[in-house]
Amino acid sequence: MARHQLFVRLGDTRYRIERPWGEVPNGAGAPSDVACDAEGRIYVQLRQDPMTDPENPAVVVLAPDGRRIDAWGGAEVADGHMLSVHPDGRVFVVDRDAQEIIIFSRDGKRLGGIGRRHHPGEPFNAPCDVAFGPDGSIYVADGYAASVVHRFSAEGTPMGRWGGEGTGPGEFSTPHSVWVLPDGRVTVADRENNRVQVFTADGSWLDDWRGNHKPMSVHGAPGGGLFVTDQVPQLSLLAPDGTIVGRCRPVLNGAHGMWRGPDGRIFLSEQNPARVTCLVPVGE
Repeated sequence: MARHQLFVRLGDTRYRIERPWGEVPNGAGAPSDVACDAEGRIYVQLRQDPMTDPENPAVVVLAPDGRRIDAWGGAEVADGHMLSVHPDGRVFVVDRDAQEIIIFSRDGKRLGGIGRRHHPGEPFNAPCDVAFGPDGSIYVADGYAASVVHRFSAEGTPMGRWGGEGTGPGEFSTPHSVWVLPDGRVTVADRENNRVQVFTADGSWLDDWRGNHKPMSVHGAPGGGLFVTDQVPQLSLLAPDGTIVGRCRPVLNGAHGMWRGPDGRIFLSEQNPARVTCLVPVGE
């Protein structure tokens, strides 16, 4: 039992910190990302070394109360980096070093994929994250070795890409995470450039939002805003125009991934120490 209760605030909302949260297995990999479906199930991505670690589930599924209800993907996923749940319930897993986005049903059945597996550059080269636009488009931040963002149709047909290595507008140095706002703007965590860049749906540059230190994950906030986690232990809430609304320190060493659930709880995946932290909205 925790010796103390801790609270943080983002904007007008106060949160109680719960950690470690959920029945995430110890020693089976570090929680690299977390996502929720519309029913409140939580999908925890566990990162492992495919060359040396024994086979363990790549994704652990938790009930809203934290009970482990399923686990799958160990045989299919080599190097799970991040994952996202599509509005229709499919789970998209970014298999970074295998150069593929694998599409699963919510119970772990492989449904398909985007990218030619184990063929770097066709089209991915160590991709990082995946997100979905309001028109069904699929966006992939191809961050570690390509520094581009890809756009695909809802069926996975390539529709273009943009970016390139650099520090100027529209250029990237490790585009580590991507999220599409309700108005269709595409936000990209440009990690090594210490900024979030903003684009139209087809990749035209709009803005960059400064003030974050090595942003790791971006995720939509209520009212069209954006949550941003940093490599340092910081979580920020940005307004739709990029203005900083609030900041807090909910984790010890930075959260690699995050997701806001349908009940307003915020889940953060930590790798050091390996655990999930949950922020629970509370009253004053």
